[in-house]
Amino acid sequence: MHGVTIAIISVVTPLQLSRLIADAAADKKARGIVRLDIRQKSSIADYFVICEGDTDRQVRAITDSIVEACQAKGVRPLRTAGYQDGSWVVLDYASVIVHVFLPGERSYYDLESLWKAPTKAAKAAATNGSKKAPTKERARPSVKPTRPSRRRTA
Repeated sequence: MHGVTIAIISVVTPLQLSRLIADAAADKKARGIVRLDIRQKSSIADYFVICEGDTDRQVRAITDSIVEACQAKGVRPLRTAGYQDGSWVVLDYASVIVHVFLPGERSYYDLESLWKAPTKAAKAAATNGSKKAPTKERARPSVKPTRPSRRRTA
């Protein structure tokens, strides 16, 4: 077999990729790392990985760490946006979309609430017998009103 090159392609599942990304972000001291499973919410991706850095320099360092870790597994982002500014960097890995924020940007856009996707910790709390009811459940009245509360339009 002279002159034959065999390429070994490593196949990484979306779940494995989201974990790899979260670990790479943690290596650069990213805060508030959240992996959102959005498979039931959207067809644009399977997971969002969201985290933040304290400064634009740290946001770029976190991003670099993620890109390097993924490249080591043979995975490259399809698109990158926001790297130069460093306040909100988005890496599109098709099945996993990564958002690396500055704290103010993260709280302003609040993707976790926007997507309302349960985090891994929230799922664990829901399945381990947690008795703490969601705030919305406790706020509901115990008796339904007898008449609809619709206003008439003239």
